[in-house]
Amino acid sequence: MSTFEEFGLDEAVLKGIKDLGFEQPSPIQEKVIPYILENRTDMVGLAQTGTGKTAAFGLPMLNKIDVSSRETQGLVLAPTRELCIQITNELKLYATHVRGINIVAVYGGANIQEQARSVKRGAQIIIATPGRLNDMIRRKLVDLSNIDIAILDEADEMLNMGFVEEIDTILDTTPKDKQSWLFSATMPREVENISKKYMADPYKVTVGNKNEGADTVTHNYYVVNQRDRYLALKRLVDANPEIFGVVFCRTKAETQMVAERLIEDKYNAAALHGDLSQAQRDSVMKAYRTKQIQILVATDVAARGIDVSGISHVINYNLPDEIEIYNHRSGRTGRAGKTGIAMSIVTPKDSHRIRSIERIIKKKFNKEELPTGMQVCESQLFNLVKKVQNVEVDEELIAPYLPKVYEELGGMNRDELLVKFISIEFNHFLEYYKNTRDINASAGGSRNANVKRMFINIGTYDGFEWNTLKDYLKDKTGLGRDDISKVDVMGKFSFFTVLTENTQQVVDAFQFLEHNGRSISIEISDKPDRSSNGGGRSRGGRDRDRSKRGGGDRKKSYSHGHRGSGRSNDRSSDKSDRKSGGSYGGKKNEGGSSSGSSFKKKFASKKSDKS
Repeated sequence: MSTFEEFGLDEAVLKGIKDLGFEQPSPIQEKVIPYILENRTDMVGLAQTGTGKTAAFGLPMLNKIDVSSRETQGLVLAPTRELCIQITNELKLYATHVRGINIVAVYGGANIQEQARSVKRGAQIIIATPGRLNDMIRRKLVDLSNIDIAILDEADEMLNMGFVEEIDTILDTTPKDKQSWLFSATMPREVENISKKYMADPYKVTVGNKNEGADTVTHNYYVVNQRDRYLALKRLVDANPEIFGVVFCRTKAETQMVAERLIEDKYNAAALHGDLSQAQRDSVMKAYRTKQIQILVATDVAARGIDVSGISHVINYNLPDEIEIYNHRSGRTGRAGKTGIAMSIVTPKDSHRIRSIERIIKKKFNKEELPTGMQVCESQLFNLVKKVQNVEVDEELIAPYLPKVYEELGGMNRDELLVKFISIEFNHFLEYYKNTRDINASAGGSRNANVKRMFINIGTYDGFEWNTLKDYLKDKTGLGRDDISKVDVMGKFSFFTVLTENTQQVVDAFQFLEHNGRSISIEISDKPDRSSNGGGRSRGGRDRDRSKRGGGDRKKSYSHGHRGSGRSNDRSSDKSDRKSGGSYGGKKNEGGSSSGSSFKKKFASKKSDKS
């Protein structure tokens, strides 16, 4: 294998990567760097995420920059703010010993005038998102007329996000004889088209096969009914006590909902999506990188650029709408030669899509059973034992307290002490899981075979939202929180789902109850549930012809409303600066036992199913 020293990189650049601990180049670096150092050429590089593409284009670009000139000579376009910032930080580290180099990041969500001043002071390299850079071109705040190298990183995602017009505008302002380098993890037809449009006979480098998944990632999937999707997520997290992972959702609304539910259940979790301000995104990512957050819930677009070391698991709360996106998701783990696990939660009707993904990424999926409650408890117990074994003891620090401790506990033998200390941490967890049901489903089976949809004549006009109504139902019926799902709250009535075996218990519980002086009516709906996610939402306003049905006799069957799907593609994260919020908090497992550090700061959030 070659070494970086053999490539012909400048001594200052070599010193920078040596400081970072770079020893041997990755396959993409070995194929790209020496060739483009020796040749003035366009290039297309295809490799999975986490294989070192940033260094593959960043090191030779730094080598080619004339630091004596203050003109902008190098341009890198990236699809998202996170990736833009990540590339900038990496290039600055590579260039630590390169005197006179100025690298500037240009992206939405930050002050455009401050970015323009940084560019004006002399930025030999600009790393930018297409939306913000196009804005600065219109305002004549940047000059790209002397660009010698233009790089499109994650080109497939930029096209998916609808940046074609912006890319056209940007590249039209650059010299025709520049070098153009395109890098991507997947190679759909659109990326091939863009290479033909902007490049002349490009040098092509492929590491692995097109769209093939990394060998360092194991792919598992679990089949559950739709109503049990969130329960499956919790069980997977609890069965892996040391998880440091990313949960992927399809929409911003779903991302926010899942993160809020995890926080409510005392997990270290946070949301990352396009409706967060840049300051909020930065705070979330800082907390995640320092592992104050254990579970990051993200949209596909917002997660681009997440290059955090040590991510152990990727969990697909839903499979992505586009199969190629799966590779980007799973590529967040198993990076830099480490191993990782990608887990997908699928419903029976969607399980066939696993085969389609297998064909694309050329990797086999393992169909796994979700662990039982007792298996989860066993994982938690032995994780606790492991922590006890590995805890560092500062004998000098605790010495003053030991005499009193011995006095209080001296009458117990070793076995009694062990049992009691373990029980302190473990009893609540065991209590929660001891009677939990099997939530595995059969592929291709009916997702509603064992549940019933129910109607109740109270809603937002009575002061309820989906979460408060769920608590109210739990309190009145004696059912557990997870036994009531898909709570849809309308103006004067609501719907929710319970197991068939629990329907009579629910009806009996409300037989003689009143709310605000009105008798509560609760009935089984004959129409099936067609809701698409399990979080529940409140919908106020008029209920059309049902708004007059506040009491009295009703027919047994009611047509129920549905939550807004929230099917935003999160494509505009760089095109506009929306102000909303994510949140993150400390984790306790469902039964209340503490696990991980507490991070109590929360962001205010703007929830919208039409984001």
